[in-house]
Amino acid sequence: MNHVTLILGGARSGKSRFALEEGSKHGRSKIYIATAKPLDPEMTRRIEQHRRERPADWTTIEESERLSEVLQSAEGRADVAVIDCLTLWLSNLLITMQGDEQSIRDEIDRLVEVAGRVNLRVVAVSNEVGLGIVPADSLSRLFRDLAGLLHQSMARAAHQVYWMTAGIAVTIKGRSDEQTASHS
Repeated sequence: MNHVTLILGGARSGKSRFALEEGSKHGRSKIYIATAKPLDPEMTRRIEQHRRERPADWTTIEESERLSEVLQSAEGRADVAVIDCLTLWLSNLLITMQGDEQSIRDEIDRLVEVAGRVNLRVVAVSNEVGLGIVPADSLSRLFRDLAGLLHQSMARAAHQVYWMTAGIAVTIKGRSDEQTASHS
């Protein structure tokens, strides 16, 4: 069954924890797709912390760029795939593709298309970065703009979209499990 959930929010808002909780509700075979690269000691520590916090029954795939391919290959091997996180993936593409906006847009379109058709539950986590001031440099503005487009595209494809704040998930598209249960 195809089902896409998008979880947006600020840094340390509880997105990853909530994504794992949501994913754990929907199947026995679970894949966690981690997009972070250990580019410095601080990020290496963060990655290790996430690894320790992840439940043992999740299979982890570390992939910083080829999300569409990894998601496609998960079909038939898993009931649910959590992608954590889309903004790190976008940042990786921006660096690898040297700011080639059209190529990055093509990758975004490919990911949204695959997520919308694979026969598994996809839970995607992403940081909302467009709520602050306009970035001072062109590369940062391009990142912010592409993140906004990525979020809009994923939200259109998603069955459910949540906004996380202070560890609380607010449904902004679709119905939460509690609402569905109380209206059944």
